[in-house]
Amino acid sequence: MPPPVQHPASDAYIYELAQKLWDYHHMHQPLRKADAILVLCSHDTRVAERAAQLFLEEWAPLLIFSGGLGVITRSMWSEPEADLFARIAIGRGVPTDRILIENQSTNTGENILFTKRLLAEKKLDPQTFIVVQKPYMERRSYATFRKVWPEKQLIVTSPQDPFAVYLSQYTNPELSPDDVISIMVGDLQRIRLYPEKGFQIPQAIPDDVWAAYEELVQAGYNRHLVVG
Repeated sequence: MPPPVQHPASDAYIYELAQKLWDYHHMHQPLRKADAILVLCSHDTRVAERAAQLFLEEWAPLLIFSGGLGVITRSMWSEPEADLFARIAIGRGVPTDRILIENQSTNTGENILFTKRLLAEKKLDPQTFIVVQKPYMERRSYATFRKVWPEKQLIVTSPQDPFAVYLSQYTNPELSPDDVISIMVGDLQRIRLYPEKGFQIPQAIPDDVWAAYEELVQAGYNRHLVVG
């Protein structure tokens, strides 16, 4: 694990800044029925639980898990994220014949692209998706999907937890609250940078959100920034 973050500000102030990023990352899109639920897997198994809940509530008839081993999980697990997430969903009562698994992707763009290829191989053509992701990855997932697969319709959702609850209860035990804040900071930087690289559609970032980002970077929450 990296050494603890050292910062001059109080924890309360750091959390206030992080809350601003958390709120921005949320899309707050209302659920509606769809053709498929697409789960962008990661280190956060609560996302699998949320996806299983949505399937069992009949928001969509097909559940797709996408994820191999990414930058964070390759040091935690040997099993692909999608396989682990699918087992969690099956344990919650989702029938195996309603699940598809894509377990080779290593980033958000590949999640979408490899899922697109998998569905084509299966001769399936869902038009509407509910994309399920970590709470602080909603906006970047939306922007990536819209870039990679613009002809499809989507809404994005995540585990429905307030920031303080998420930090204290639902993060991977190998990641501290400071780690999660650093990841959120890195995701905001990617929202700013990735449209120019062709990875995402542009998303406006309010000045106060970017100011909070800059303060967090200065405070040492910079371990997941894109370099160069």
